[in-house]
Amino acid sequence: MLQDPITLYKLIILYMLDRVSFPLTTAQISDFILEKEYTNFLTLQQAISELTEAGMISTQSVRNRTHLSITNEGRETLAFFENRISDAIKSDIKTYFAENEFDLRNEVSILGDYYKSTSGEYEARLIAKDRNVRLVEITLSVPTEEMAAGLCDNWQRKNQEIYQYLVQELF
Repeated sequence: MLQDPITLYKLIILYMLDRVSFPLTTAQISDFILEKEYTNFLTLQQAISELTEAGMISTQSVRNRTHLSITNEGRETLAFFENRISDAIKSDIKTYFAENEFDLRNEVSILGDYYKSTSGEYEARLIAKDRNVRLVEITLSVPTEEMAAGLCDNWQRKNQEIYQYLVQELF
């Protein structure tokens, strides 16, 4: 067993990020690790912070979420120490991905963000991706921040319907 438990948590995070072809959010990783009671929230945040500082994972903030991706350095580190993750933990991760992959992928593939433009209006930028390929990107200008936030929220729920409508109407 590892002498430093936080090292195991870092390896679990790297292992999870290495097993998917899309970024995971901090919340998604937290849900898995906290549900399995591997550690507590503060220790998990420390592990993520240390991995980021060491350049083993990269982070990207999108609205109110942080997307995490493994870097080449993280992959190299994992290759050396992956054997320190028990088969039981690897099995838990595999099961978690098998049961939740569609929801996990959808959550990070559907992006909605907004900002105040130089004209004083708000612009909502809505993106749907599949395996890092942009399927659609729409920017809508609206007069209020509330409307922009509403567009982003609705995009999360209705993106498939809107995409299908656009394809049907434009082709």
